[in-house]
Amino acid sequence: MTDGGKIIVTGGAGFIGSNIVRGLNARGIGDIIVVDDLTDGHKFVNLSGLAIADYLDMERFREMIEIGDSALDGTATVFHEGACSTTTEWDGRYMMDNNYEYSKELLAWCEAGKTAFIYASSAAVYGGNEAFVEDVSAEGPINVYGYSKWQFDQYVRRHRDRLTTQVVGLRYFNVYGPNEQHKGSMASVAFHLDRQVQDTGVVKLFEGSHGYDDGAQLRDFIHVDDVIAVNLWFMDHPDVSGIFNCGTGRAQEFNDIAKAVLAWHGKGKLEYVPFPDHLKGAYQAYTQADLTKLRAAGCDVEFRPVEDGVRAYLDVLHGRNR
Repeated sequence: MTDGGKIIVTGGAGFIGSNIVRGLNARGIGDIIVVDDLTDGHKFVNLSGLAIADYLDMERFREMIEIGDSALDGTATVFHEGACSTTTEWDGRYMMDNNYEYSKELLAWCEAGKTAFIYASSAAVYGGNEAFVEDVSAEGPINVYGYSKWQFDQYVRRHRDRLTTQVVGLRYFNVYGPNEQHKGSMASVAFHLDRQVQDTGVVKLFEGSHGYDDGAQLRDFIHVDDVIAVNLWFMDHPDVSGIFNCGTGRAQEFNDIAKAVLAWHGKGKLEYVPFPDHLKGAYQAYTQADLTKLRAAGCDVEFRPVEDGVRAYLDVLHGRNR
């Protein structure tokens, strides 16, 4: 458990970050500093109604950790969710600064202050491989986003024996759920299909590719609430460090998402569109988290299947729940 010190959530106005704040609030924790870049001011809505102690701009925060600003003293845990998560972004200099250099700076600050550091990695580190186990032999990113995440994982591995505080990297698989509306094209397929059935009555998936039938490409889809439960489990177990997969351990077809969306709405039809040229060679057609290491660490969080998760998500999107 946290010792009562403050908690910092970078990317705290974003998708996963804001849900971490919500999860902390549900425990009665409000001494939270949110760090983000609100150039896209629409993201403020993700923080609306949440209890936080302060908000810091990301660039200001980087300056503060560089000089060791005393205003951040007493931080017990950092959840580092701040990153460029656009997998189609090819500006490598920008990506490496946001996802690699920033993470190194924050890790060094946490180590100096004996602050637990729980950070977002990604299943993108596995690239086109089909063995999703936390070992370099199974890794091989196919875009610069995946490379930026993988390189920081490598940095953590190289320094692990010298670190004295908790350091946890969570390799998120395909996360969906509330508070992702600002992500545009990078929002989950569940979000996009929900919009499509409302706008046109037709949901669209890719035709067959990579040896899979129409819409039968397989991904490990995980509801954001389950991701938050894993993050908080590690906060509760400060003696556990390492890099862990964060998925359900169950690969499901994109067709399953589409069917769940159509079932929730009780209308609409499914169509398939040609696989886009720009994704050829840079697309994961199959992901499935190996949970052996996560379970061996003692994490007992249960993960819901797509059918249950999508129903819960659409209930929130349409104001029926939360």
